[in-house]
Amino acid sequence: MAYVISEDCIACGTCIGECPSEAISEGDIYSIDPDLCTECGTCADVCPNEAISLP
Repeated sequence: MAYVISEDCIACGTCIGECPSEAISEGDIYSIDPDLCTECGTCADVCPNEAISLP
């Protein structure tokens, strides 16, 4: 089950540089491609707004 990004995302970009599978896309609210996400949790660990979690 891939991680998801909630509406609490402030699009700061912290998670993008940490994702080893390049599954995160930029936007007003970032999104995670479930087909690329390896469920490592690195993005959730570095998110300053705690906007990333498992569904």
